[in-house]
Amino acid sequence: MRVFGIDPGYAIVGCGVVDCAKGKYRMVDYGAITTPAGMEMGQRLLTIYDQLTVALEKYRPEAVAIEQLFATHNQTTVMGVAQARGVILLCCQQHGLPVFEYTPMQVKMAVVGYGVAEKRQVMEMTKNLLNLREIPKPDDAADALAIAICHGNVGGSVLFQKKLKLR
Repeated sequence: MRVFGIDPGYAIVGCGVVDCAKGKYRMVDYGAITTPAGMEMGQRLLTIYDQLTVALEKYRPEAVAIEQLFATHNQTTVMGVAQARGVILLCCQQHGLPVFEYTPMQVKMAVVGYGVAEKRQVMEMTKNLLNLREIPKPDDAADALAIAICHGNVGGSVLFQKKLKLR
């Protein structure tokens, strides 16, 4: 199963493509969609949409895994990320892709086996699971790969597949 992982944002959208099969993972590609500070929000959202469209068409994933939005004290940041997530979800829907959302704790649990693992632990385990020489940069791309691995762990499980069939 090819999974496109996304760490949403409006300045940086982390992207990671992972092939998952029987507990084995192969990194296909990773990177980030970036928009410069000072760019009008509508233009930022269009840039995210356009670049994500190109990536989805290039890699043709079977599923998209995205980190759920969590509230922070900075409401301006939350609103911007929420708008970017909306554009990302729309783009995935238009490509007919199923989208699965995971909390940071779920990602940590699936990748490290410990729901309150530190960011560095998640990055190191992501590197190890994908047999990479170094931790991917930027951090947002490493996070996106971890989110894809999370779905590979959870989405490939027999229980998860049975749950999908019940819907």
